[in-house]
Formats: sequence, C-alpha cells, structure tokens
Amino acid sequence: MKLHTISINNLKRRKAKMAFLTIGLMVGIATIVTLVTLTRSMSNDIERKMDEFGANILITPQSNGLSMNYGGISLGGVTFDQREIKEADLDKVRKIKNNKNISSISPKVLGGVKVGTHDVLLVGVDFAAELKMKQWWQIFGSEPKGDNEVLLGSDASNTLNATSGDNIEIKGEKFKVAGVLNQTGSQDDSLVFMALPKAQKVLGKEGKITMAEVAALCSGCPISDMVNQIAELLPDSKVSAIQQVVAGRLKALDQFKRFSYAMGSVVVFIGSLIVFVTMMGSVNERTTEIGVFRAIGFRKSHIMRIILLEAALVSLLAGILGYAAGMGGAKLALPFMAETKNAHLVWDATVAFGSIGLALLLGILASLYPALHASKMDPTEALRAL
Repeated sequence: MKLHTISINNLKRRKAKMAFLTIGLMVGIATIVTLVTLTRSMSNDIERKMDEFGANILITPQSNGLSMNYGGISLGGVTFDQREIKEADLDKVRKIKNNKNISSISPKVLGGVKVGTHDVLLVGVDFAAELKMKQWWQIFGSEPKGDNEVLLGSDASNTLNATSGDNIEIKGEKFKVAGVLNQTGSQDDSLVFMALPKAQKVLGKEGKITMAEVAALCSGCPISDMVNQIAELLPDSKVSAIQQVVAGRLKALDQFKRFSYAMGSVVVFIGSLIVFVTMMGSVNERTTEIGVFRAIGFRKSHIMRIILLEAALVSLLAGILGYAAGMGGAKLALPFMAETKNAHLVWDATVAFGSIGLALLLGILASLYPALHASKMDPTEALRAL
C-alpha cells in the first residue's frame, strides 16, 4: 500500500470533515480572489474615470519675466520675449514615445473683447475635447454646434444679462448664446467660450493658441517622463505637470489597494486557523490508526507525508473552487461597486495560479504542526487503545 493511497482513502472515509475543511479554505481563497479582482477592475475603472476629469499636463508659451521694484516697493512684473504656440505643433504631442497614454488634448486661445459696455475674456476651445475633459460641467441649454454660437459662464451671463437663446455682439458680429454653465466656482464662471477656429479669427490669432491642456493616463508611465518627451518636441513651450492632480489620483488608488490587501490578510489568517484546528482535530481522532502505522514499521517521515498529502489534496481542491467562486462573486459585485456601467472584469492568470498556490502553501503550513505532532506519537498508544 502506497502513502498516497492511504491519504486518499482517509479523505474518502472522513468526507464530512474534509468537506468542512475544503469549504472553509475555499471561502478564504474566494474572498481574496474577489477582493483582488475587484480592486484591479475598480482601479482600472476609477483610473479611466479620473483621467477624464481635468488635465494633468499644461503647455504654455515660453517667456522671460522680470520683477520690478523700487526702494522696496513692488512695481509688478514685466514679461518680455514671449513666444507663441502654433496650433500645428500640437500634432507633435501625439508622436511622443508614450502617446498611447494621452487621453485628450484641449487647445485654447485667449483674448480680451468688448461685449456692449463690458470687457470680457474670450476663450476659443475645441468643444469636443473640452467637454470630454471637463465632464463636471452642467450646461443650461445646449453645447455650441456652430461657429456663431457661444457658451457663457454663470458670472459672464449675469454681467452681460444674456441667457440661452439670446444674441450678443462681438466685434460687429452677432453670436447666439447656446447655453450657460452652471456655477463651477472657478475662472470658467467669468469666461465666454467660442469655437476655436472662430475665436482665432475674431482675436486675429489664426493658427495660434495661448495654451493647451493635456489629460494623460496615470498608470502607463510617470507623468514626468511624458512632460520631458513633450518638452523635447516643443522647445519654445513650457511644459509642466499639475502635480497636485496627479498625486491626488495616485493616492486615492493606493489607499483603495491597501484596504483590499489588509482585508485579504485578515481572511488568510482566519483560513489558516480553520485548517490548523481541523487538521489538529483529525490527528487527535486518528491516534490509534497512527499508532498502528508506527507499530508495523512506518517511519515518522511517512506519517508526516500522509498528513501533508491529505492537506495538499484538500488545499488544491479548495484553491481551484475558491478561484472559480471568487471570480463569480467579483463578476456579480462589480456592476454594483464600479463607478461606471461599462467597467470590465480583469481576468489575470497570475491571480489564478496565485490563488491555487496560496491555498497549497496555506494548507501545508497550517498542517505542518499537526503532521509533526502525529509523527511523534508513541506506537504503544495504539496497543493500549486496542
């Protein structure tokens, strides 16, 4: 009779207890798989969603400045040698090494105009890119569809006494107010937005832009690398990362992952206790059987191998079932926990092999002491029991 035959026969004999051990370990593995899979899937979903909310790289013209003061009194600053950004140069941004990490680019041209008796700041934007980048905007009315339609900030609307459907005149041309922004609490409230080509023509800046905002994905590569790559292609521009935005996004994701790993550690500990207590009880119940094995010539190593093989077989089954149950649970829970409805479940072979490997490691380590205890049993105990 071989050792593995003894282990398998014992598992068949004690089906209820081994089923309890399998279920206990399976629940632990399933919980870990669910947490890890949900963490990865939700992190990807949150990351994609956050990357759509605002820019994290800013491209502005290169300029030299000088602070003026006289006798300790500040007279303000003087800017000179200010270069301009050509709109065509933005095509180079999409050719950088990490171009796949660029979510969107929103060019802008700024200039002061007079509307009636009021001076306002006109901003020419690509509305498709701007609305994708600033999804928190709430528009009363509709977004501008043509060159002769504008979008007003809430403060600009009050200043000009114009609302959705009204007409305003800028440099002799009439423009229809397509919509009004709900108050954002930022500089957007006081601006007048117009389609970029038309604004360039009105301001006399055809083919030129004042600045550009870039929404870059955080996970693919460090933002600093992308800043350097853009700066190399646009030497006459100043490229800077909005560090606060980037750091805030990465910190939120890191905290979410830490919470998941902490919960996983607790479940691993509970699972190891279940295995230890069950295997220890099984060894104590088999005192006579183990004593007989020792009496007929089985070595201590043979007894340990029998116990550990039983634990390994149960752990392997628990790992496979736990992974399947965990992925099923993650698939059911993801639609309720994700930020968006189109969140995708992450299938990773590393998680599959890792969960099975963890179950084996956990089962064997937790059974090590019970196996060692069984190998040290005195053969005479079997004779007394008989």
